[in-house]
Amino acid sequence: MLQIRIAGLVPESFVDGDGIRFAVFFQGCKRNCEGCHNPETHALDGGKLIDTDEIISALKKNPLLNGITLTGGEPFLQLAAATELARATKNFGLSVWCYTGFTFEELGDDAKNFLEYVDVLIDGEFIESLRDLELTFRGSSNQRIIDVKKSREQKKIVPWALIGG
Repeated sequence: MLQIRIAGLVPESFVDGDGIRFAVFFQGCKRNCEGCHNPETHALDGGKLIDTDEIISALKKNPLLNGITLTGGEPFLQLAAATELARATKNFGLSVWCYTGFTFEELGDDAKNFLEYVDVLIDGEFIESLRDLELTFRGSSNQRIIDVKKSREQKKIVPWALIGG
């Protein structure tokens, strides 16, 4: 059990990844991207503290979920809590999606353990001049939807492909 600072939870989201997802909005982001969709998540001391066990329990109770989406704010600023949530989600046989302002290439050794549990990573900061409302699961065209497992195996960025889409 770890404490996590969150901006909020959406127990059944249809827009934060493929399928029905439990979205965890992490509190705290240092990027302050102009035009950010969630500027209320930027303050590092905002939001509220809860136990990761509370989120895991809620996740476990919903048989309709396809997985969890860790978004923000910036999940990589609370890596231990993000890893605990991702590990528990994978133990339930569900998928893990994560949004980050970092690029996949910028993520260091500290992130390796966490990324073992992540299926899909949407990376890159939001750039308002590249905003495109037609994009699936991302806000600006510089952001990538990455199949993490395949990217790690092939040692290059492999885009995630929507099955049947």
